[in-house]
Amino acid sequence: MSLFLQVDSLAVANEVLTEDQPVEKTLSVWELLTSGGIGGQAIILVLFVLLFFALFLYFERIMAINKASKIDANFMNNIKMNIVSGKIDAAKMLCAQSNSPVARLIEKGISRIGKPLEDINTAIENAGNLELYKLEKNTSMLATISGAGPMIGFLGTVLGMILAFHKMASGGGQIEVGALAEGIYTAMTTTVVGLIVGIVAYIGYNHLVVKTNKVVNQMEANAVEFLDLLNEPV
Repeated sequence: MSLFLQVDSLAVANEVLTEDQPVEKTLSVWELLTSGGIGGQAIILVLFVLLFFALFLYFERIMAINKASKIDANFMNNIKMNIVSGKIDAAKMLCAQSNSPVARLIEKGISRIGKPLEDINTAIENAGNLELYKLEKNTSMLATISGAGPMIGFLGTVLGMILAFHKMASGGGQIEVGALAEGIYTAMTTTVVGLIVGIVAYIGYNHLVVKTNKVVNQMEANAVEFLDLLNEPV
């Protein structure tokens, strides 16, 4: 009989422990993003728009820069052969077919053949500035987003803290932690999303700068090679 009583007491004790044990509540990413109230949701929406815009700018520019960096390895050799042979029109045609920043620089220099070397150099530099402007088109927007994203996130942090303190002040000193949840969620989620936007835009911007500098160095190297060709004694 005592054995049955012990078993029943253990079962009752297990039921009590099970009832007293808190149930772990999972929180999905969507619930986390939407738990900050209307203000937090509006700021997160703005941040996601900036993130989409930053990714669009990055991929659009990276494809344009990769296309600009492609050039035939024998391009300058063919240009040199045509110029030495006096086939200026053939050299221009070769540049037009290549349709790259380097080819456009060389074509500008070829069109100035016969003029002083300084004038040819100036024409190439001016063409190079135009090509650089095309390569850097909209890249500065990524730099702006990399700075604006965290700032907008911090704005959400301040609004969330204001909301939390307002709840505390209006609660008369008896505020529960759950009542502060909306303000805390607004503060934390907007900060995280803003930092993610800023990091993505910052990395994308610096990567584009590196890729652009490589194309610029390629243009400068080919321009110097072309000017050296014109400076060679006949």
